[in-house]
Amino acid sequence: MCRPRRSPHPGRFMRSGAFMLFGLTFAGPVAAQQSGTVKVLIAFHGPPTEADLALVRGWGGQIRHRYRLVPAIAAAVPAGAVNALRAQAIVRQVELDGVVFAIDAELDNTWGVKRIGAGTVHADGNVGTGVKVGVIDSGIDYNHPDLAANFAGGYDFVNDDADPLDDEGHGTHVSGTVAAARDGVGVVGVAPAALLHAYKVLNASGSGSWSDVIAAVDRAVLDGVLVTNNSYGSGSHPGDTVEAAFDNAYNAGVLHAAAAGNSGNCGGKGNNVGYPARFASVIAVAATNKDDRRPCFSSTGDAVELAAPGVSINSTKLGGDYVEFSGTSMASPHVAGTAALVIQAGVTDKNGNGKVNDEVRDTMNATALDLGSAGRDPQYGFGLVQADAAVAAVGPPPPAVNVALSTDKNSYDTAAGETTAVLTAVVTDENSGAISGLTDSAFSTTLDGLPVSVTFSETATPGTYTGSLDLTGVADGQHTVSVTATDTRGVSGSGSASFTTGSTPTTVHVDSVTYATEGGKGNNLHLLITVALVDNLGNAVSGASVSIDLYLDGVLYGSATGTTGTDGKVTFKANKAPSGCYTTTVTSVIASGLTWDGLTPANQFCK
Repeated sequence: MCRPRRSPHPGRFMRSGAFMLFGLTFAGPVAAQQSGTVKVLIAFHGPPTEADLALVRGWGGQIRHRYRLVPAIAAAVPAGAVNALRAQAIVRQVELDGVVFAIDAELDNTWGVKRIGAGTVHADGNVGTGVKVGVIDSGIDYNHPDLAANFAGGYDFVNDDADPLDDEGHGTHVSGTVAAARDGVGVVGVAPAALLHAYKVLNASGSGSWSDVIAAVDRAVLDGVLVTNNSYGSGSHPGDTVEAAFDNAYNAGVLHAAAAGNSGNCGGKGNNVGYPARFASVIAVAATNKDDRRPCFSSTGDAVELAAPGVSINSTKLGGDYVEFSGTSMASPHVAGTAALVIQAGVTDKNGNGKVNDEVRDTMNATALDLGSAGRDPQYGFGLVQADAAVAAVGPPPPAVNVALSTDKNSYDTAAGETTAVLTAVVTDENSGAISGLTDSAFSTTLDGLPVSVTFSETATPGTYTGSLDLTGVADGQHTVSVTATDTRGVSGSGSASFTTGSTPTTVHVDSVTYATEGGKGNNLHLLITVALVDNLGNAVSGASVSIDLYLDGVLYGSATGTTGTDGKVTFKANKAPSGCYTTTVTSVIASGLTWDGLTPANQFCK
């Protein structure tokens, strides 16, 4: 049995009941520097002399630059000479010469993203903004600079916690192909502004269980994910329950892309697509190289639906760097990212079934570049996915004006002289582009549904406008301010924000203690305890530290401390809570500027 990404040979399927990653190891930058000539920077203790240069040449080095600003030179030397040069007394430091990229070089650095036409889509303003893509894999290195901004949470089903940090690397690489940021550094993803939800089902060795996969698919639907990427699989059918999970998620509107597998042969013969890719509700993605040809490892069969770049794919690496991998694991995220672009393009529910995943699938299939035999074939499916053609087939999104409105404070103490609320309106078009140059006459404002006068002016940030709302005479309580902006096309859009007026809150109290269960066969394995805080003006209190004691049948079961979110709530989890009746006592509430009244409302939950 050969393991993908640990052998130069295509991966093979594991026995029934387990699955593996569909990716192959491909030499990265570090590995490429272990033999041959490498470029280095050699620093000396003083300005380099001719004798110093002669030393470098004596070790087979070629001088490339001799600097004036720093006591150093640039040279190309045999890899075996690096450590020898470092050992010389006259040498202060030897460093490998790194690589820099022009700001617009990201696309060239990710040939697969460029080959499917995603760069053209980006240039038109479509970057998959806000489309939720679930990466069911080994997790995500959400600290990677190319992934941090797009990471939107998830769950670790291997360790049963809410931290899906990658400890293997496969999921991080896949995620970069889906949505690495378009920031001028490293690589760029197919949909560089999509939201990545990480569902960790593969452990540090790259294997996992189908039961965790079902849980991940289930959670993806709950989280509102529209596209999942599945770069793992097994050669044998995992059972009706697994298939039903994918089918039901598809029927709920989720589009699944999956690696077809690495069990192909050079003759392209046989039906060797793995699962879940072979399910009818899943798009099976084969791999292509830079010549648009199928590599020998790419699985074949009637289930193959699309092909995408899957050889020498440069993407994000665990720990913050970049690396090249090959495999159908690398092909599948190209299709998942393209689906996100098609969704942002405004694909519509043409058949009226209340979802668009089927329209997205049909659009990608209809616009694919036909490869191999004419029409759909077992090696390439409908052909190489084409992001630009798929988005173009959807047509431009309808004109729109979007207004994101905010106030400078959530609460104003009008009695203390806080009688002005600063409004900030961020105005964008249907492609998430800033709408700049609007005059004050383009804006209208209401407070609690009644017109009020606010003068807006554009700030130094294009598309961002500010104005002052007079709160003099406004009654104490909760209020809603709404702003409508009309652009030069005559298209209008509105946004709203809420705030309170009145005295400054002084106290905080526990508004409620509620219970819920999750997990297990009856969805009642774990116990969730949610504590909600409000101040004396009725506002949710965020950022407060809350400590509780949990009692089971009158006996202390455990204690915990947590912090409330923006909704004023904090949820505690008692894993595998036994049957019995539970009560909760809040023992401490620490909120900035507020005093806790020390009370816990009556509560009880029996399971």
